[in-house]
Amino acid sequence: MHDLARLMRVRFDQHARTWGMTRAQCVALMKLKCRPGMSQSELAALLEVEPITVGRVIDRLEAAGFVERRPDPADRRMHRLHLRDAAAPIIEKIDEYRAAGIARFHDGVPDEDWNMALSVLLRIKEKILSESADTAAASATAVSGE
Repeated sequence: MHDLARLMRVRFDQHARTWGMTRAQCVALMKLKCRPGMSQSELAALLEVEPITVGRVIDRLEAAGFVERRPDPADRRMHRLHLRDAAAPIIEKIDEYRAAGIARFHDGVPDEDWNMALSVLLRIKEKILSESADTAAASATAVSGE
């Protein structure tokens, strides 16, 4: 799975460069498409990177006219991230690349096998997430002394 994920990231990096983007910038745009108005800290948590790293990515996206920071009405120290209209064409390219990639990967694989592979991978993901939640809860209980 690690090798497959790495190969997919490398191939996407190549395509992102043809659009004048990095993979990190593309992923940030797609996350903002799904959850407009999140803070840099929230985006950093989703991307599993430090807030300073996301800050640099957002700086570049803002300079390119793809993203804007708007003051949070409830907390003047925080800014919320929003896509600008200029981001629409690159988001469309990302969506097209993703759809074409899925079609390429699926080509030659019987639907039954494809669906089974997806089902197994989703079960593994759920198990990992469940174990992570259990570990976090156990750690919180140990820290609080309950």
